[in-house]
Amino acid sequence: MNYRFQNLLGAPYRGGNAIVTNNTELISPVGNRVSVTDLIKSQTLTLPVQSSSNISRIAASPDGVFLLTVDENRRCLFINLRRRVVLHRISFKHPVNAVEFSPDGAFIAVATGKLLQIWRSPGFKKEFFPFELVRTFADCDEKVTALDWSPDSSYLLAGSKDLTARLFCMEKLKSNKVRDKPFMFLGHRDTVMGVFFGVDKKTNRVCKVYTVARDCFMFSWAFKANEVEFDEMKVETSEPPSPGTPDRDSEGNLEGDDTGNLKKRKDYDGKDSNLDEEGGYLRKGKWELLRKDNFGQAPAKLTACDYHRGLDMVVVGFSNGVFGLYQMPDFVCIHLLSISREKITTAVFNELGNWLTFGCAKLGQLLVWEWRSETYILKQQGHYFDVNCLAYSPDSQLLATGADDNKVKVWTVSSGFCFVTFTEHTNAVTALHFMGNNHSLLSASLDGTVRAWDLFRYRNFRTFTTPSARQFVSLAADLSGEVICAGTLDSFEIFVWSMKTGRLLDILSGHEGPVHGLMFSPSNAVLASSSWDRTVRLWDVFEGKGAVESFTHTHDVLTVVYRPDGRQLACSTLDGQIHFWDPIDGILMYTIEGRRDIAGGRLMTDRRSAANSSSGKCFTTLCYSADGSYILAGGSSKYICMYDVADQVLLRRFQITHNLSLDGVLDFLNSKNMTEAGPLDLIDDDNSDVEEGVDKQTRGKLGYDLPGSMPNNGRPVVRTKCLRLAPTGRSFAASTTEGVLVYSIDDTFIFDPTDLDIDVTPEAVEAALNEDQPSRALLLSLRLNVDNLIKKSIFAVSPVDIPAVASSVPQRYLQRLIDALADLLESCAHLEFILRWCQELCKAHGNSIQQNSRNLLPALKSLQKAITRMHQDLSETCSSNEYMLRYLCSTSSKK
Repeated sequence: MNYRFQNLLGAPYRGGNAIVTNNTELISPVGNRVSVTDLIKSQTLTLPVQSSSNISRIAASPDGVFLLTVDENRRCLFINLRRRVVLHRISFKHPVNAVEFSPDGAFIAVATGKLLQIWRSPGFKKEFFPFELVRTFADCDEKVTALDWSPDSSYLLAGSKDLTARLFCMEKLKSNKVRDKPFMFLGHRDTVMGVFFGVDKKTNRVCKVYTVARDCFMFSWAFKANEVEFDEMKVETSEPPSPGTPDRDSEGNLEGDDTGNLKKRKDYDGKDSNLDEEGGYLRKGKWELLRKDNFGQAPAKLTACDYHRGLDMVVVGFSNGVFGLYQMPDFVCIHLLSISREKITTAVFNELGNWLTFGCAKLGQLLVWEWRSETYILKQQGHYFDVNCLAYSPDSQLLATGADDNKVKVWTVSSGFCFVTFTEHTNAVTALHFMGNNHSLLSASLDGTVRAWDLFRYRNFRTFTTPSARQFVSLAADLSGEVICAGTLDSFEIFVWSMKTGRLLDILSGHEGPVHGLMFSPSNAVLASSSWDRTVRLWDVFEGKGAVESFTHTHDVLTVVYRPDGRQLACSTLDGQIHFWDPIDGILMYTIEGRRDIAGGRLMTDRRSAANSSSGKCFTTLCYSADGSYILAGGSSKYICMYDVADQVLLRRFQITHNLSLDGVLDFLNSKNMTEAGPLDLIDDDNSDVEEGVDKQTRGKLGYDLPGSMPNNGRPVVRTKCLRLAPTGRSFAASTTEGVLVYSIDDTFIFDPTDLDIDVTPEAVEAALNEDQPSRALLLSLRLNVDNLIKKSIFAVSPVDIPAVASSVPQRYLQRLIDALADLLESCAHLEFILRWCQELCKAHGNSIQQNSRNLLPALKSLQKAITRMHQDLSETCSSNEYMLRYLCSTSSKK
């Protein structure tokens, strides 16, 4: 199965600066990945690109084509946003605090430590070293914290930790002439967090500068030209042009004859009168401090700010969760609101200035607010702690997640958005289960309750409890949805409730350890449970006979799953093995030794190398494919393993992350980082102020600095807690330390032909289409298994000939034809035509589909998902139109 990374759910934002491109695309860093959100279509996707560690700074080119990301290890990626690929890579010598493209896209300003570097922006052209360092400014005494370019790319402002802001001239960057020192803006008493140019709307030239400091003070500076120069310019403009002065065109350029010669005045020296060679037009004047303004949020610190040049507005965010919007230059407060109790780490305008984007790294919160109407355009918040459990809806359109933050969230898989959050649980959510009707969800928690949620009204309509307090860690429901079972962590019992009445029906006792695995058989009412007492037990819940059979193992059993047809049972044990049982005959069918497969990644505290420390590596979650031919396994490792069940061989390993900010990603540790006191990475020698930039993205440390709390200084350890495969078989989700990773089958061209001979070629398909032989063209394209040719052949069949062509399709090609129809339903406008194809296929091949339902199940569920989604969209539209017609008819009859 060609599964590839598709999206990252559960974490819309974790720190760093967010940016808005093309006015509607919000780009935000998520760990070591980048998320792109379309604010118009309400869709989010995660780029299939990973940095070596958590991303701290991003910048986009003015046209929105290129993206520059810099991580905590000072490694930079230059990404093509449209193609979603990395074009170039570079590493900086010092930590990067700010990065900014010039407005013309030709240069990139990088604040790396105390240095300000100007790089020439690379492009699509392949070069040996595409990044060219144009100039380095070493005028700052402390690290540079903020950057801003002038609209004409002639000047650059830089704010620093040394309480100053500096104005650099960017004219003739490649000139080797000695330049004057930059102009300094003095007076602040704290770190300068933001510097912005203000322009004159008539001349589009810089006329003012705003500097914002961390102590909530804002200084406004105005530029005044020299009076002598102003008088000369006034006299020159008032005089009539001297004879022989060449004319100027509409853009102000001098016009000449056909030979290109110009007649110059006697005093013309070949230089622009408005630009000084050494410093530009801003050198012919002086800067004056107009006013000092205080945002009035002390003792809170200013943590984020942005300026919109067109509207002359400033937005600021503070460490107490308050943000303010101010109209300049009069410093009029338009809005001052609180969005959280945690500090705001990013605040940014969109291009038009009507939307404000705020991010809170500690809460994983991302907000887009329309300040004129005071409404939210986007409001997304991920899980604050690790995600423990997942559940797909039966139609594969929804994905539910439960985490240690006591919340249950339901996501739309196609858009990547969370549309409802349930917060009634008071402790960690440990298990989830979707009911067969697709409209209700069950959740189990350590707070001793199992809750049922209504996805229509978004409410908790039933709560299942026990006579005494228990902690639930597993959950299951039978096919009819009438019986609910939950396994406990402390009392080692299984509780059985009635879904209709909510009454406790039975308590199943017999296990001697925590019951971490529960699942009903898909074919009958037998319940399978796994426990740390090294047994898997089968229970007949409806007959009340207790444990029917017990399968004994040599190590603790961590989880148990049924094959979709109910004829096989798989369980994982603490020694890294997967056992396959026949639940009917009670015999052991296969055993997979997976400890070597899952081994990999060395923790900071490990005394052995990754190759020799496979102890403790085990699978904690299992998931069968829709047809039961392969099984997915994940656990305390950076790998997810895919095994072929019949041959017991490893098909593929998915590495869930390459983020070196997590523990257990590297296989080999650098020996130079080892000291007598332990690894250097575990010694807390960080003296940076967290208020200035991005917090260390270790989930707020969570009290890990307490003595004896955690040996790895609170660094998150990479692992997989839960795996679920979608009922359609086209995707699977994994809850990991990085969030919820969604993998799907790649829809790009894959050449996987069958029944080939020398006559089966794309040219033969085209020839059959040209000869008006759609049936032959469809068969040839199915044999080639080329997606675009299959779809082209489908559309070549006239509606009258669909029954005949559908009946001529061989049974072995039904699966790929159904997959093509399901894909067309989601992206094609010819709805009736595709539905006619589906109807005729079911009529012609109904018996064979029923007999071969196990192999066709993923394709059929994909088709059902597409039809259901289309039906929901059309039903809402039709209902609205029906009500509108009734209203119009009623009003016309009254007249």
